[in-house]
Amino acid sequence: LALMASGANGQNFAFKGYLPADKAQRISALKALEQRSHQHNETQLFIETPYRNDALLADAVATLSPSTRLCTACDLTLPSQQIISQTIAQWRKSSLPDLKKRPTIFVLHAA
Repeated sequence: LALMASGANGQNFAFKGYLPADKAQRISALKALEQRSHQHNETQLFIETPYRNDALLADAVATLSPSTRLCTACDLTLPSQQIISQTIAQWRKSSLPDLKKRPTIFVLHAA
């Protein structure tokens, strides 16, 4: 559902699970996922423990290329469902949503 709603490439994708909890390792993993997405036109899906969602989103917005598309899909199938899909440049211009304690799937696609 997150992949479909994201607008990212649904024909070639990979689910990566959890990224590292350590900030430096997480940033390195984000850069590697972005590079793989760009090289292979492969959408990258990953998750985080709900209490670290905000840190992951902040790191992604600060680290990734402005043209990379990032989607946050929160509370899927619940009345509070929220899906935001935009480029990193757009994320940088907007206030980040509060993802704390909300099950979230992150979808990254670098064109």
